Amino acid sequence: MSPLLIGAIIGALFAIGLLIIVFSSPPARPVKLEDRIAPYLREAPKPSALLAGTPASLPGAARRILLPRARSLSKVIDRWVGGSGSVRRRLRALDSAQTIEDFRLEQTVWASLGLVAGAVAGVAMTFVSPKFELVSVVLFAIGGAIGGLFGRDWWLSRQVRSREERILAEFPVVADLLALSVTAGEGPAGAIDRVSRLVGGELGQSLQGALAKVRTGMPLTEALEEFAKFSSLEPLTRFIDGIVIALERGTPLADVLRAQAVDVRENGKRRLLESGGRKELAMMVPVVFLLLPTTVIFALFPGLFAIVELSQ
Repeated sequence: MSPLLIGAIIGALFAIGLLIIVFSSPPARPVKLEDRIAPYLREAPKPSALLAGTPASLPGAARRILLPRARSLSKVIDRWVGGSGSVRRRLRALDSAQTIEDFRLEQTVWASLGLVAGAVAGVAMTFVSPKFELVSVVLFAIGGAIGGLFGRDWWLSRQVRSREERILAEFPVVADLLALSVTAGEGPAGAIDRVSRLVGGELGQSLQGALAKVRTGMPLTEALEEFAKFSSLEPLTRFIDGIVIALERGTPLADVLRAQAVDVRENGKRRLLESGGRKELAMMVPVVFLLLPTTVIFALFPGLFAIVELSQ
């Protein structure tokens, strides 16, 4: 690829980016009807801080400039990629204040960064290999955009898995403390409040969120069911279901919680044994493919050396 063509590509990309910035700026955008009447409408004060709106994830100036175009791109991405239900479930499992629109905006940003990185890598390859064609630069850019698009989805799944691992690590302690608190005479809501404030962590914060809904008027059983509905952890879901059934049927909650705590500890032991088994197999890899061949070489080398000396 000639230097003239490379310069033309860089100039065209710069011009396209500059035009997008200019036409996305507030003075160049048509004013919508909702923006015209917004200054004349006053929003009623929120009755509770729990009902406050989600804070904007972008700074004010950047949000005003980038949000309209990014929202259009995010709608296109949502139509192409789909999976809004899965994204909503994972965001709820992450206990994130983000909406699907915010996540699609982040996917758009990641795809844009991947597009730029792929284009830069493709242009750099033209300097390394003169046979590198323009089509390859375009393919690099498209591959970077696709990688950024699905990379954000992969990162969300990884965040959810990391949070679930932390919850599972905290779960046995929370179950034991809840059983102890209820056995000592504490009520269900009071026991959950005390334990969640004492333990903290991811599970404690999630329980505090469920109690916040209870304080706004939601029944405790409904708040716990909603908390368990968006969790993919089977032990936690089973534990919450046991509490809800005991509260609805009038079963002695202390006995149920003690039995549930025993099940949680047994489940923790089983997961530890499974993890140890997987680690044992992983530990065999360097032994079989590194230490064992080295031992065989050291054992056979003197004999092979003697045979070579005798043959000479």
